[in-house]
Amino acid sequence: MRLLAGICAGQNFLSILDGTPALKRRPMARVIEPLRAMGATILARDDWRLPPLAIRGGDLRGIDYTMNVASAQVKSAILLAGLFDDTPTTVHEPSPSRDHTERMMKAFGVEIWSSEFGIRLDPTSNLQSPTSIIIPSDFSSATFFIVAALLVPNSEICITNVGVNPTRTGLLDALAQMGARVTMENEREESGEPVADLIVRAAGELRATEISGETVPRMIDEFPIFAVAATQAHGETCVRDAQELRVKESDRIAALAAELCQMGAQIEERADGFIVAGPTVLRGARVSAHNDHRLAMSLAVAGLIARGETIIEGWECVADSFPNFEEMLRFIS
Repeated sequence: MRLLAGICAGQNFLSILDGTPALKRRPMARVIEPLRAMGATILARDDWRLPPLAIRGGDLRGIDYTMNVASAQVKSAILLAGLFDDTPTTVHEPSPSRDHTERMMKAFGVEIWSSEFGIRLDPTSNLQSPTSIIIPSDFSSATFFIVAALLVPNSEICITNVGVNPTRTGLLDALAQMGARVTMENEREESGEPVADLIVRAAGELRATEISGETVPRMIDEFPIFAVAATQAHGETCVRDAQELRVKESDRIAALAAELCQMGAQIEERADGFIVAGPTVLRGARVSAHNDHRLAMSLAVAGLIARGETIIEGWECVADSFPNFEEMLRFIS
């Protein structure tokens, strides 16, 4: 919805963007503000913060915009709108976020430059489609199997053709700090994106670590599965500067703390993150997915190493991003 808002802002007709109940709880003010500054008219509910969005676009002007929070979705919405304005658009981030949009734009001939000072885009009317586009396997989806292989004794798996864009793979750095063994083979670039095969072997003894600052946006979707790994690490694992987790499909900080505690984990909720003390022997329990696909899959991995049966209520939300997750988990386990 956030990316489509950027595209619709450049069109001279009325667009209505609506969605599921979960999507309509996602805050949109951070997208609405810069798009309005570019000249789009956007209406939303609850003091202009929540979907559905009504967008009347066209006649945009370029802006120089500084983001308070690193967000690839907000950045991408502005850049996509910038394709339709009349002057260059520049976006400044507090720290680097995923750059898939910039890479794809370059593949289509868009004049776009990135530096430590921001991302600058010139409007264009002459997009050129590449002859083919290869989309690598999703790193976020792979992380559930990466952590499962690390935690289940005597495991070893190879996950092929995974996108390993460095703006996206903060979890690999975090796991390396914990002593995990994940290696890359057959590294290459496809359609402007780094790709590799990941070899994962069961970890020996994981050690606690601290995650904060610029690492956070590079693993923002992986904190649920990271928390599961942290329950098996020796010491206190601390996550800070991750308040963005409060406005995902669920309040992921609160939901993680509540559900992992149900399984016996020692996890303490903080305003901008959490602290996990380990290692802990997890126990099977009846837990809730909170309508959050990443939380549901993380709880399933926790269930692999828990003693006793784990029942995940609301499991159907996994179809949001990984409809055959259960089938693949059965296959490798």
